Amino acid sequence: MKYCKIILFISLAAFTACKFNASETAKLPIYGNRDTVSKMVNGKLVVDSVYTTIPDFKFVNQYGDSVTGKSLDGYVYVADFFFTTCPSICPIMHRNMLKVYNDFKSVSDFKIISHTIDPKHDSVAVLKKYADKMGISGGSWWLLQGKKEDTYQLGEKSYLVAVKEDSGTPGGYVHQGWFVLIDKQKRIRGYYDGTDEKQVDKLRADIKTLLAETNTTIAQ
Repeated sequence: MKYCKIILFISLAAFTACKFNASETAKLPIYGNRDTVSKMVNGKLVVDSVYTTIPDFKFVNQYGDSVTGKSLDGYVYVADFFFTTCPSICPIMHRNMLKVYNDFKSVSDFKIISHTIDPKHDSVAVLKKYADKMGISGGSWWLLQGKKEDTYQLGEKSYLVAVKEDSGTPGGYVHQGWFVLIDKQKRIRGYYDGTDEKQVDKLRADIKTLLAETNTTIAQ
């Protein structure tokens, strides 16, 4: 039931995105829960929306460096969840993510972060070997390892990506293959099926749109 609710949320958000983009194609929608706040602006009472943001976290990347939420201050980024021994969707996801990496690895305010859901096996050394095999270098794509409970809570409660252990499943884990696009205010701006090339192409286009909101120059 919990996962059904997540899928329903994504579907409703996608519908909202279509309505939004029909009138304003230059900006992406903002996903997630929101609250309204009232404030005085130039002597007038204005009601504004405050959206849920990705909370702080603390993990370590494939180089052994500490990475926190503050490490992503001022960045547009894409997040996903994987494990290096995944026999199903992860290899497809990361082959597709390589297209994103190659497009934007030279953009100074863009990053990719991939959270392992099997931190017991996926040590820093294992993540580095995985990165090397994928052809990932430098600091534009971080593979992150941390406490399992912290990763799962971040995935399910903040990114709204379902993650769980399942001994009856090949590989022992079940997770959704979403690529989640986050803006510089740490708000969710898009969900994309990482196994679908057309969805990943849409992500690549939407990253450019989101970077353009902050006047980032992208090398062609």
